[in-house]
Amino acid sequence: MTPARNRIAVYPGTFDPITNGHVDLVNRAARLFDHLILGVAESPAKSPALPLDLRVRLAREAVAHHPHVEVIGFDSLLAHFVAEVGAGVLLRGLRAVSDFEYEFQLASMNRHLIPEVETLFLTPAEQYGFISSSLVREISRLGGDVSGFVPPAVANALQEQWQRIDA
Repeated sequence: MTPARNRIAVYPGTFDPITNGHVDLVNRAARLFDHLILGVAESPAKSPALPLDLRVRLAREAVAHHPHVEVIGFDSLLAHFVAEVGAGVLLRGLRAVSDFEYEFQLASMNRHLIPEVETLFLTPAEQYGFISSSLVREISRLGGDVSGFVPPAVANALQEQWQRIDA
């Protein structure tokens, strides 16, 4: 892996929706890399609540304060996306020990598919460790206040999404 590739990292996920925990990881990673790409996966198998274009727009708004962070939607194999953007590091977040087994499996598979790319795990600040996109979606869908867990634009977009579905 060339040194230039090491300065580009991809932080992939469905970001359905992007949470304050995700933003915290972006804030941490932005200090470590020259260029950070937030790769928003289409992931139709996960049946995202929000369409890809909206998830990309919300993520862009949430990380707009970082000039060297780019948000790109993708619908290909992660290994292909990482190679396409020329990244040398794959960034993953670990909230709790329960995340480790799944993330370890993904890292091992990615090491096989893209051996020139290293996986780096970061943990969010303690106040974000319990936040997950699935919990945020469920709380929001049931009319709960998620404003403490997501950027304001995301809270509004979720509320609008459920109103459209209920209409």
